[in-house]
Amino acid sequence: MSRRCMITGKGVMSGNNVSHALNRTRRRFLPNIQDTSLYSEALDRWVNIRTSAAGLRTVEHKGGFDAFLTSTAPTKLDAKLRPIKAQVEKVLAAKTA
Repeated sequence: MSRRCMITGKGVMSGNNVSHALNRTRRRFLPNIQDTSLYSEALDRWVNIRTSAAGLRTVEHKGGFDAFLTSTAPTKLDAKLRPIKAQVEKVLAAKTA
């Protein structure tokens, strides 16, 4: 499994451990990735995603999972979220028509 957030795109970063004597050794900074499921009101089902804690806050800030998907460009979404975005937009268009 990759350590990449499906919402924000955050991934592993690298840097240095720096001791008191200023010795530097390489280290990895891992994102806080969680396996979680978000509820889509348009699809009336739960969607499983791997996201960071910051990604969950982003979804809440945008007004929910459906609002996040509809307001985000497909090129900025993870490849696994693009079909879900299309399904949500199709259902919302059918409800308004």
